[in-house]
Amino acid sequence: MSPTDQGGRGLPRFLLGRFLQGLLVVLGVTTIVFVVTRLIGDPVQAMLPVDASAEDRAVLARALGMDGPIWLQYLHYLRDIASFQFGDSLWQHRPAVDIVLERLSGTLTLCLGALTVAVLLGVPLAIAAALKPGQWADRISVFLSLSGLSLPQFWLGLLLILLFAVTLNWLPSSGSDTAASAVLPIVTLALPALGRIAMMLRSALIDELNSQYVRTARAKGLRSRRVVLVHALRNAAVPTVALLGWEFAAMLAGHTVVVETVFAWPGLGQTAVQAIERQDLVLLQAVVFFIAFLIVILNFCLDIVYRVLDRRIAV
Repeated sequence: MSPTDQGGRGLPRFLLGRFLQGLLVVLGVTTIVFVVTRLIGDPVQAMLPVDASAEDRAVLARALGMDGPIWLQYLHYLRDIASFQFGDSLWQHRPAVDIVLERLSGTLTLCLGALTVAVLLGVPLAIAAALKPGQWADRISVFLSLSGLSLPQFWLGLLLILLFAVTLNWLPSSGSDTAASAVLPIVTLALPALGRIAMMLRSALIDELNSQYVRTARAKGLRSRRVVLVHALRNAAVPTVALLGWEFAAMLAGHTVVVETVFAWPGLGQTAVQAIERQDLVLLQAVVFFIAFLIVILNFCLDIVYRVLDRRIAV
């Protein structure tokens, strides 16, 4: 049986394994949230004013399902999460799921926009740098990569606001009223990712272009463009796709918190900060769950892309 046949027959098992791993990750994250919120103190006491009566505490504890033993609270917690029922936000007094879904589009707009900009600029820059190491494209990719690793995003965002919103008055400094409002936060998210993508793909391409199969293809008379774009770029794309997945997950799980706060952008990151400030445990749990759920789906899709790019990946 050929490796291709084995890979085809093993694909359902591969996907099932990744799916079960994703469920375990979501379960682990939700369990950690449950434990941490109860270890740091009494959530009911934290959510109510200092002068709240015992009756008010009992009513809130009953509403949150915190009036029973800890194991029963955990089972009720898992039941509610499985049915996407997190309860009403204590801050906005409406279902937490509705708030998360409203803000989700804002976060996805920033993440997908930033990743698109990083790929559209980073890939051509990496190809140019790999084809001519040591020249201008190579130096630019190295500079952007080092800048992305060195510049804190909150500081980068403030610099962009100072230049393009305050000094030049070209773009809005905050909010989401117009499409132009998304430009600065997207650029702030994209620049560090652009540098890392360009540097990763450049290194992988240089390795592939120096490999034996590329030399053989060129010796057979294949056009240089075909050798680079079809053969070398496909093999170099596997580690780069892994980096893209990491960048998107990092944006969802952390970078957007900073960027959305700096630019007052209505997304999950700003919502998480507001929930913490207002001690809204219900809303915070919903935000954390949806972010973990999205990252699991992302990793599942990336596993499929890996198999399409390289069938040698083990099942």
